[in-house]
Amino acid sequence: MRVIGTAGHVDHGKSTLVKALTGIDPDRLKEEKEREMTIDLGFAWLTLPSGNTVSIVDVPGHEAFIKNMLAGVGGIDAAMLVIAADEGIMPQTREHLAILDLLQVKGGVVALTKSDLVDAEWIEMVSTEIRQELVATVLAQTKIIPVSSKTRHGLDDLLRELDRLLHVVSPKNDFGKPRLPIDRVFSIAGFGTVVTGTLMDGSFAIGQEVEIVPSGKRGRIRGLQSHKEKLERALPGNRVAMNLSGLSVDELVRGEVVALPGTIGATTLLGARLEYLAAAPKPLAHNAEVDFFIGAAEVPARVRLLDHAELKPGETGWVQLHLAQPVALVKHDRFIIRFPSPSITVGGGVIVDPRAATRHRRFKPDVVTRLETLARGTPDEIVMQFLAARGTTPVAIKEIASSTGMNVQAIEPVLNSDSVVTLGAGNYISAAGWQALIEKIAAALNDHHRQYPLRAGLPREELKSRLGFAPRVFDQVVERAAAENVLVAVEDVLRRPDFVVTFTPDQQRKVAALLAQFERAPYAPPSAQEAETAIGSEALNALVAQGKLVRLNETTVLSPKAFETMRDWVIATIRAQGQVTAGQVRDQFDTSRKYAIALVEYLDEKRVTKRVGDARVLR
Repeated sequence: MRVIGTAGHVDHGKSTLVKALTGIDPDRLKEEKEREMTIDLGFAWLTLPSGNTVSIVDVPGHEAFIKNMLAGVGGIDAAMLVIAADEGIMPQTREHLAILDLLQVKGGVVALTKSDLVDAEWIEMVSTEIRQELVATVLAQTKIIPVSSKTRHGLDDLLRELDRLLHVVSPKNDFGKPRLPIDRVFSIAGFGTVVTGTLMDGSFAIGQEVEIVPSGKRGRIRGLQSHKEKLERALPGNRVAMNLSGLSVDELVRGEVVALPGTIGATTLLGARLEYLAAAPKPLAHNAEVDFFIGAAEVPARVRLLDHAELKPGETGWVQLHLAQPVALVKHDRFIIRFPSPSITVGGGVIVDPRAATRHRRFKPDVVTRLETLARGTPDEIVMQFLAARGTTPVAIKEIASSTGMNVQAIEPVLNSDSVVTLGAGNYISAAGWQALIEKIAAALNDHHRQYPLRAGLPREELKSRLGFAPRVFDQVVERAAAENVLVAVEDVLRRPDFVVTFTPDQQRKVAALLAQFERAPYAPPSAQEAETAIGSEALNALVAQGKLVRLNETTVLSPKAFETMRDWVIATIRAQGQVTAGQVRDQFDTSRKYAIALVEYLDEKRVTKRVGDARVLR
C-alpha cells in the first residue's frame, strides 16, 4: 500500500480536495471545523482506477502549523502539491515544496484547485509560473492538473495520474526491522491505547512484543487496522492503527517509534550531509541552534559544521548534529532543520552515521573521508570504516546493521574476512582494533605487575571497569586474549603468561623465617597481624595466593599442612560421632579457642560443614 501526502499554502483547498476524492473529511478536530482550517494531520483513503487502495495524509498549510506538516510527510511515497488557481504560488507553497525536495519525495502531482474560478488563459499563466518554480526540484517533471472540488472537474484525471504515479514510484523496502513513527496517540473505549503511523522497513503482526524507542517501554500488539479493516499482519507502506496492550496513552508521544525489541537504537549524536537552502536568510554558523525534524519527531539540536567555517545559502556540507534528547533513526533517513526564531525551514539532508561514537573535530580530512565512505562506499568499505571508528570497542552484528543501514546478509561476508576478529557469538572488532585492544590489555597487566609485584595479578572486575565493556563482551575478550596467550585467567585474577611472583632476597629471608615459625608451632602460629609485621601485607597475601599459607579470617592464618590435618580430623570425627564442637577441636590440637572457632567457621563458609546449635555437622 502507498501513501500520498498533501502539501500547499493555507486555504488552497487541500482538505476539500481530499474530501472530494475520498468522501472522507480529514479535518477531525472541533477547532478545525470552527476555523475552517486544518491544524493537525488528517487521514483518508481511496481506491484508485486500478483497484489499488492508497492512503492520504492531509497536512496543515498555515505556517503556524508547519511542525504538524513535517510530522505527516516523513513517510509518504508521493506528494499532491495543491495550488489554488486564483492565487498561484504563495509562501507556504514554496516552503512545502522545499521540504518535499529536501526529503527527496520522488513522485508528485500538482493539483491546480479552484480552477472553476478562473478562465483558461489564467490557468495557462499560473501553470507556467508553477512550472518555473518546480525547475531543479524533485517535482520538476510533475504534471499540473486543473481541478475543482466544487464541480468535480479534473478529479478523474487526477486519480488516473495518482494511479500511474504510484505504479512508477518504488515501494518501501522490507529490511525485516519494522518501525512505526508515531504521529497520533489516542485511546478507544474497550480497546485502550492506539497509535498510528506509516509502517517502514518491515512488518508487524498481532501478538508481537514491541519496544517504544527511545523510552524503552515494552508492550504487545493487540490489534492492527488499516483503513478501518482488521489485519493480522501490517506490511511496509501501510498506514497503520496499532492497538497496544501494556502501555497507556500517557506513556506515548508523537515522534517516538514502535519497533521490535532491540532492533533500532536512539541517538543524540549523528553525522549527516546537510543541504542549506538558497532561500535561507543568513549563513549557517557553527554550533547554530535549530529545530530538528525526522519522521514524526521534533527536537532541538545544534549543528556542528565539519568542513565549513560557515555554510552559505545554497551550499552543502558535512555536519554533526547534537540532539537535545535521544531520537530513533537509522542510516539513510532524511531530515529537516528549521530556525526556531523566526520559525523558518532552512535546510535538510540525509543521515550517514546514525550513532556517532565521538564528537568529531572540525576540518579533519579523515573525518570527512570516513563520512564520505559511509555515504557512498562499498559494503566492505562501509563496515570496515564503521568498525575502525569504534576502535577497540567490540560491536554486535545488530548494531553494525542498524548503524550502516545494511542487512545482516550483506554484512556477514565482510565480518568473516581476515580484516575482522570475531569475539564469541555475534560481536566483532576490526583486526587493527583487536591488536590495539590486546596491546592495551597487556600494558594494563604489565603496569599492575610492576606496581604490585607480589600480587597474583589484576582483578577481572578492575580490568572490565577500565575497558568499560558489558560483562558478556568482556568475557569474550578475555577468552580470545587467553587463547592468543596475551594473558592467563586464574579464577578472578588476570596475569601475563610470563609473570611469576618473586620475592627480593630480603623478603625471601623474612618469608623463610616466618614459614619456619608456622612449622614449629602449627596449631599456635603467629597471628595475621604478626605475620604482616614480619614480612608486610603484600608478601603475606602473596603466600596465601601461592597456597603456602591458608587465611581463615582477618586475624587467623595456618600452614597448609596444619589446616589439612585439622580439616580432615573434623570430617572424620563428624562421620564417626555425627557432630563436632569447637571445644573438641581446641582440645584435640591443643590450640586456642580463637583458632578452633576460626577453623570451623571457615569450613562453614566453604560449605564443608554447617552449624547446628553449638556443634557442626557435614553438609
